[in-house]
Amino acid sequence: MTAKPDPQRQNVLAAVRRGLARTGPAAAPVWPVEPPLIPAAARGDGDLIARFTAAAEAAAASVERVAGPDALGPAVAAWLTARNLPGELAVAPDPALDPAAAHGLLTVRRGTAGPGDLIALTRARLGIAETGSLLLTSSPETPTGLNFLPDFHLVALDASAVVATLEDAWARLRQDHAGGWPRTVNLVAGPSRTGDIEQTIQLGAHGPRHLHILLVESR
Repeated sequence: MTAKPDPQRQNVLAAVRRGLARTGPAAAPVWPVEPPLIPAAARGDGDLIARFTAAAEAAAASVERVAGPDALGPAVAAWLTARNLPGELAVAPDPALDPAAAHGLLTVRRGTAGPGDLIALTRARLGIAETGSLLLTSSPETPTGLNFLPDFHLVALDASAVVATLEDAWARLRQDHAGGWPRTVNLVAGPSRTGDIEQTIQLGAHGPRHLHILLVESR
């Protein structure tokens, strides 16, 4: 026997539908940006690249300086060879990574992450010197899955994209994406880890076991 619709319920739902009716999509709320209470906090002194490198290595990442985009492929191949790793890797379809993807000693698959990917090469949007963190944004050219599924994550970061603080990173992101923010923004500091099991740090619990950052100098 089919239950009859409840007229009161139907009336309520109809009123809700009428109340939500719009002539177009609703704009996301935009809140004014307030400066930090202590604008100079955590800025520190000295070279941003040196501070970023020290903080990233303290978080168990490794950092390598690369002379330019054309040197990225040889640097990746040398890093893999030194660790007896295969030269097969997934590379994000970012045009900035095209020189690396074309390197003759690498077997490359471009696109999103797959279940069999052991190694991935992606590109970070920004680096943050105070924490050694990478700011990663999602786009068709930078699929998020490559940042977390492979065991070995190699990340190209333009040396000019290293900023002093997290506040500086948000300011740069707001400036570059004024017309609409990326769907996903991730902050990554070092390889994935957990201490949930007997308070012993285990790497690779929720993501890559190794994070290698390639700081790419300008041409």
